[in-house]
Amino acid sequence: MNAPAAPLRFDAARLTRAVHAVIAAGGSDAGECELVAANLVGANLTGHDSHGVGMVPRYADSLLEGGLVVNRTPVVRLDTGTLLVLDGDAGYGQSIAFRAMELAIERARRHGSCIMGLHNVHHIGRIGHWAEQAIAAGLVSIHFVNVLSRPIVAPWSGRDARFGTNPFCVGIPFPAGSPVVLDMATSAIAQGKARVAFNQGAELSPGKLLDSSGEPTVNPVFGVKPPYGALLPMGEHKGYGLAVVCELLGGALAGGHTWRGPDPGRRRVQNGMLAILIDPAALGAPDRMSAEVEAFIEWVKASPAAQGSDGVMIAGDPERRYRAARLAGGVPVDPNTWEEILAAAGRLGAEPRAIDRIARGD
Repeated sequence: MNAPAAPLRFDAARLTRAVHAVIAAGGSDAGECELVAANLVGANLTGHDSHGVGMVPRYADSLLEGGLVVNRTPVVRLDTGTLLVLDGDAGYGQSIAFRAMELAIERARRHGSCIMGLHNVHHIGRIGHWAEQAIAAGLVSIHFVNVLSRPIVAPWSGRDARFGTNPFCVGIPFPAGSPVVLDMATSAIAQGKARVAFNQGAELSPGKLLDSSGEPTVNPVFGVKPPYGALLPMGEHKGYGLAVVCELLGGALAGGHTWRGPDPGRRRVQNGMLAILIDPAALGAPDRMSAEVEAFIEWVKASPAAQGSDGVMIAGDPERRYRAARLAGGVPVDPNTWEEILAAAGRLGAEPRAIDRIARGD
């Protein structure tokens, strides 16, 4: 592998305006552009570059192929108050999921809980973003997500890819401190991390990827270009089991589909999500819950730091650290990814040099 190239660094607000301009070139209205751009740059700010602005080229290809449709809103297929089934109408996931969560939040506040199934929606991005939306409303949320695209993850004891990265997420509000946001792919790494490593000229750590023959490899090319290999599940059989659960709940139960069959050869990525929202106040003791959360987190974090570590963190802490650092020092984007974004802007009819000037503040 070549030595990783030094990243470019962009002010978050300027980068957001640049992405806004690219999405607008694809035909989205101002509100949709704002939601998509803020979500993508927000993922970079939290350290999840795999779900950040590097997704723009894939979105552009999906738009041009017709698998992604602009300016859509969720279509209600079922609404019993505590149960919602929503059709994303092939729209931008960042816009559709935001509005879907708004509906589910309103129902959970009214009834104490809501189970929401969302299907037929393009990539909904970092799932922790939707847990944070629920947290801002004072709600606990649990998310099971499946991914319909090129299969990229091998089942435990298998040698080829059979399903997607199938994220699982839980958000727990904590009024007295920072909330808990567990957000993880059920694969050893998110697929986008292979893309990021490839564009940076870096290797993956062992135990993450199989090559096209089903043999272990550290070369991220097998996650990015044909002949493709397969990511491994995280936690061996445990991650595999959770991936299957996410596929069945986020796909079949949420009203959508599960993965099966050959690679369609298109750039579309479709998500299904089953979200469970709970209002702690409806259970009658929100103050007790908050006190228990505070006491437990304090107890866990009091564990002596392991050698070479910064000490114990709770899910959500790394993202908060990344956000503070990147707001202060800029959002890193490797040069290859940035060139891909500018090329995607050109395919959508925007002037790449103008997008570059917006991002750099020239």
